[in-house]
Amino acid sequence: MKIKKSKLVFHPYILLFISILSVSVSSIMIKSSDTPTSVAGMYRLYMAVIIMLPFVPWKKVRSLQLGKKDWGIIFLAGLFLGLHFLCWMESLVYTSVASSMVILALQPLFVMIGSYFLFNERSNILTILCLIAALFGSVIIAWGDIGISREALIGDGLSLLGTIFISAYMLAGQKVSHKIGTNLYSVIVFFIGGSVMLVYSLLKHYSVTEYDSVDWTYFLLLAVIPTIFGQYIFNQLLKSLGATTVSVGIIGEPVLAIILAYLFLGETTSIFQFIGGFMTLLGMGGFFWTKSMNYTTAKNTVAKNTVAKN
Repeated sequence: MKIKKSKLVFHPYILLFISILSVSVSSIMIKSSDTPTSVAGMYRLYMAVIIMLPFVPWKKVRSLQLGKKDWGIIFLAGLFLGLHFLCWMESLVYTSVASSMVILALQPLFVMIGSYFLFNERSNILTILCLIAALFGSVIIAWGDIGISREALIGDGLSLLGTIFISAYMLAGQKVSHKIGTNLYSVIVFFIGGSVMLVYSLLKHYSVTEYDSVDWTYFLLLAVIPTIFGQYIFNQLLKSLGATTVSVGIIGEPVLAIILAYLFLGETTSIFQFIGGFMTLLGMGGFFWTKSMNYTTAKNTVAKNTVAKN
């Protein structure tokens, strides 16, 4: 997919790095809290909605040319986001973070396949090789920690479902990204996703109000850092980069999380994590380099055509 011209203030790959870094911080924050993950996820999305509401251009809502099918896709995107969070978090009860991470790394493959059938997007051999290198690096990172048991298989199954849901979320977002503003789209899908986790929390009889000031601060930080500076930017980049490229960027989340855990939590880094992390970053770098060349070429072509018309 060639990168489309957009009104982004910064280069899209700078924004992609910021969003990946922001999402990576969430793993550090989650480890520092004992609140139920579904409750934290619910408030993470709900608070993000409240913060973003003043920035939604409500006057333009009536002029949106969205049919019932488009609204259905938006609703499904929010549902997929909520189900992804639930399956991913629940998978960690049964299996290791490492095992779940390897399965999550399959997301770009699912998105690439979906993009081929939905948007007729084709990737060249160099791009595919770089993606394979990044995926192989993720496997190496987790190789030393993967265990096999009946419970682990249940967790792996949930992780696979979560990966399918987040892939579907990305594809749905790309499908309607050119018809609706990112702010309005994000507010809607975040609200729906938060509502999914609210229903789950109520079914599990979790308290949704009895938390102290430290927990509420934690919820707010989750809303601002990994949600607004993470998921919101992902949604924005769907218009210019596409779901496949954004998904490849997400592969770098575990690598950055390992680095942050080493710096702030004092966790040691194994040789598997070091080698796998290096290979993942190398593969991602090659993938983004090829895509960035397309972006530069497309941008220069638009500039030349504009000059020619004038």
